[in-house]
Order: sequence, then C-alpha cells, then structure tokens
Amino acid sequence: MKDLEQRHASLFLEVSLQDEATRLPLHSSIVLFVLSYCECKSFKVHLVSSKIDSSQTLQGQLPEFLVVQDVQPEDLPILVRGCRLPAVLDETGRLCRAGLAVVLRHIINKSVEAAPSRNDVQELLGFKKTCLKACAEVSKWTRLCEIGIPSAVEEHLQNSNNQQPQPTPPAILTLEQRLAEPVKVHNDDKIRRQKLKQLRQNTNKDSPEVNVDSDPGDVGLELKTALAKLSTAASPSPTTRESYEIRKVKTNDLPVLEHVFAEGLYFTLTDVVLLPCIHQYLSSIRSHAASTLRRLPHLLRWYRRIQEVPGVLRAGGICGITFVALENPPPLPTGLPVEGDPANQLEREEETSTQLPFVGGPRPTLTKLKENGIEATFAHHPCPDWALPWDILPDAINPTEGKMSNVRTVRKRQQLNNLVAMVTQLAKPGDTVVDFCSGTGHMGIVLAHALPLCQVILIENKEESLIRAHGRSLELGLENIGFIQANLDYFTGPFQIGVALHACGVATDMVMEHCIQAGAAFVISPCCYGFIQNAVKFTFPRSKRFQETLIYKEHMMLCRFADQTAPQLPPERRLIGKQCMGLVDLDRSWGAESHGYRVQVMTMEPETCSPKNNMLVGRLSMDDGPH
Repeated sequence: MKDLEQRHASLFLEVSLQDEATRLPLHSSIVLFVLSYCECKSFKVHLVSSKIDSSQTLQGQLPEFLVVQDVQPEDLPILVRGCRLPAVLDETGRLCRAGLAVVLRHIINKSVEAAPSRNDVQELLGFKKTCLKACAEVSKWTRLCEIGIPSAVEEHLQNSNNQQPQPTPPAILTLEQRLAEPVKVHNDDKIRRQKLKQLRQNTNKDSPEVNVDSDPGDVGLELKTALAKLSTAASPSPTTRESYEIRKVKTNDLPVLEHVFAEGLYFTLTDVVLLPCIHQYLSSIRSHAASTLRRLPHLLRWYRRIQEVPGVLRAGGICGITFVALENPPPLPTGLPVEGDPANQLEREEETSTQLPFVGGPRPTLTKLKENGIEATFAHHPCPDWALPWDILPDAINPTEGKMSNVRTVRKRQQLNNLVAMVTQLAKPGDTVVDFCSGTGHMGIVLAHALPLCQVILIENKEESLIRAHGRSLELGLENIGFIQANLDYFTGPFQIGVALHACGVATDMVMEHCIQAGAAFVISPCCYGFIQNAVKFTFPRSKRFQETLIYKEHMMLCRFADQTAPQLPPERRLIGKQCMGLVDLDRSWGAESHGYRVQVMTMEPETCSPKNNMLVGRLSMDDGPH
C-alpha cells in the first residue's frame, strides 16, 4: 500500500456482507452516485472488504470509468484505518479526509478543478459554498442528512424482511416536515415578484388584492428557476424592471416560494446525499405500505422533481439505480398528528418537565453552590516557568508564521508552552498524540517537533486550515505527523494523549468524551464558555453533584459569565468570570472522574497569556505513576 499512497489520491469505500451476499452500504452508494453525477475520475477507488472479489460481484453498481480494486481491512494505511469510511487519502499519504460530507465536498472540489465549466457541479455546494459544511456535532441539519436518514434507512432495510409493519422513521418524518415549509433564500424578493406576476397572468387579475395563495404542488416558476441555475450555459438574465403594479406590492404581501429541493429552491449536495437513501426507502415500502406513502406527499413530490434535474437519471443508470414511478397519494387531513412526529415528542417532553424554577445569577448561583460546598479550586501548576526555545526554532514552527501581531504572538507562545509542558510530562516513546480542533497546526506541529519519538495526528474540520498546517509540516520535513479532515466522531483510531488549545464551547466536552472512550490522557484549554449548550450526546451540568445542585438555566448563567474575563473589564467582574470558569470546568472534571479519571483544573502561566487561561489535565487513575 505504500507505493499506492505515494502515487494516487485514493478513495476508500466500505463493502458489507449480508446473508453471505456482498452489498454497498448507503454511504458508499451515495459516494458512487456523486462520482457518477460529477463524472469524476480523480480517484482510485478501493473497496474495503474481507472478500477479495467485491469489485466483481458489485460490477453493475460501479461506474465503468473508475479504476477499482479490493483491499482488506488489515492492509489499509494507518490514517485510513483510524477513521470511519468513506475516506480519501491524498498523494502524500499524510492527509486523510473522512466522513460522508467531507469526502463528498472534496469530490466536488476536485471535479471543478478538472472541469471548471461544470456549473452544475459547482452549484452543488450551494450559496457561499457552505452546503453540509457545518459538522454534524453542531448542525442538526447536517446530522439529519449525513447520519440520521442514512442510518434510519439502513435499519429499515435490514428489518424489511420482517412480517410486522414498521413505523415511519422519525428522521424521514422530519424531512417531510422540512419539505412542507415555505422557502427563504438569499435575495428572493425578485423571484417572489416574478411569481406574483405569473399568478396574476394566470388568473387574469391585475388588482394588487389578488389572492396569492398557490397550490403547493404548483411550483413551475420555482422549478424553472432552480434548473436554470444548473445550466452549463448559465448566464446572467437580462435586468428587466417589473411593472409599477408589481413593484409597489409590499414584501409581506408577496406569495411564498414553495419547496422544490431539500434545502429550498436549489438543487444541492444535500439532494444528492438524500436521493439514494429515499430511493431505497420508497422502493422498499411502495408495494406494501400505502398508508405510509400517504403521510409523505412532499417527499414523493421531491422524489419526482429530482428526476427532472439534468444528469440525475444518467448518474442513476451508471450506479444501477432504477427510479420507480410513484404517484402522489391524497394528503393527510390538515392538523392530523403525524405518527412519531419529533416535534410532537419535543412538546410532550417539555410538558412533563419537572425542573425547579430558575433563581437567577451569577451571584445567587455562586452562593447556592457555596452553600452546598462547591467552590472553584485550581491545582498548582507543576512547571510554570517551562518554555520552548522559540528563538532557535524553525520559522514554520513559530506562531509568527501566521498573521499575528507581536503581542498576540507572545501570548500564543505562552499558551503553547503550557500545553506542551504538560504533554511532554505525560508522553512516552511510541505514543500517539492527537491534536483535536487543530486549526492551522500551531499545537500539533510544535508537538511533532518536540516529541520525535511520538506519532502526532492533527484533526480539523476546516479544510483550508488543515491544508495550511500540512504545508508547514512539509516545509519542516516532519515524518511523525499526519492530518485528518473530519468531524471528531469519524476518528476511531487508538491514541494515548488528546490535546486541544482553546476548544470552543461544547468542543471541549467532545474532546474529553473522545479521550475517555479511548482511555487516553488529555490536556485541554477550554474557550467560548458562552457557546456551551445541551447537545445530542450530552447535557449540562455534566457531573452528578452539579446536577443535584443546579438546574440547566443556572448552569448556563455560569457559562455566560465565564466569558467575562477580558482585560478591559473591571477587576471585580473579571474575578467573578474566573470563578465561573473554574466552576464550569470543575463540573467537567467531576464528570470525567466518574469514568475513573483524575482531573486537575489549573491556570496557565502567566495568567495574562489569555482571558481563557484554564487548563484541564486528566489521566486514568491507574496511570498516575511516573512515566
């Protein structure tokens, strides 16, 4: 595999076995559909399976223009082996992209590089090129499309042989509800006035009081507008001014735009992700679940419209997708509760909530904690004067490599001194150290240079930042470093130490959770406490003792005031902010200690290196001995 890594950009797709038969999981099918739609030939595709003939048995589902070969799991490159598939490894073998959304966006970018005239491919990334860019840990929409719906359909397909009727997956119902909502797109005023003009022409009424309520199924203008945006010969439409009767209509009185595609008006990557999933789901239920189809009129309408997009039928044919003909069933009566409706479930949970009334804070909250024996305490810093030899380090390691002021550069060096000092105390030769939320690599590159006998992996969701870090490592000639563009959840490899400098909001909790699952030590500098909120995987407070003392709103008050530590604030307010920071991190440390960890909350030295100067250092209790 070494020669392969050096010469080719390699795409790795999972193949699964079901009843001794080889099949493609939905994530792999989605990637192949995108490759087919984009006609992308930039990758050598590797089907990861214990069977050696997967590429032969799946021949009808693989685009003929791709170079495909089988690879067994034990032969995967190390970076790929530590990630959930799909994954792409670049030509250097040092930069891996993992996870469905990240890989698909990369395929689109490579396709545009190879064929800049493919306007239909460029438009897949949507307005400002942000379609599915937000990671699934923080974006409910990305999580629904990238994880929720594919997982729900996979589970449905696995249970489809059962004789018992299956309920409609909540993820599918959520999408149905989303497709029923009116569209709000950038600069939609012009399109809505065109729709008003069209409605008046169709009804032969010129009065501004014309009824603008339209049939939800009548989206002729919206569909025409969406398809025009995909044209390879797309050019700016001539500027024509609407008549005075149209221009004088107030914006609030204009007709709404109906949903055409998943994200609203335009065909994007989201539609391409959902299509193989919804196709398989509808194909599975169409013969025996007519009642389910009645509950999904908007989804069926979307399924039909998407087949009108140029290139979709062609790509489906290449991948062995045969679209099924489905007529819209009569919709459910208005107001009828939907089976398993997530919104209804949320309302029920709120109605049954028994939380105590919110008292207010921060002073009442601080007092309440103190009365229960809970106060912020900070451990002694074991090496406050330790520092890297910055004056003799290569330029590519130094924070001055970035666009920083001199003052900020000094502070960044001080922050790095603190974290590197703690990591060097924990690390042993042969350890793998993971720099989570690594940004442009200030922390990870310093660690790779300072710990030549350890392997360092940088994980970052932002492609631009990781590419810059990768370039710095090539300039330095570092051999013990690797890069992964992925959400935290897509990294599954073993490691001994996790580190994160200024992990914002719940990112600190995500990194701690990942380290705890791996049994790894951690050195984390939290940041942006005001962004902390309940997430999919965990709720606040984190520890049992805090949960018994504070309600959620009181804890959020601590988080809010923990951000008030800026040097320009009055000293008394900064002191309260530091107390709140210490309490939020004390709660985090007690949460980790319930998993067998010993955690210290300490202050970076000097304290002026950052307004967010806390540092969480944790290791399993059994590892407390000297290294």
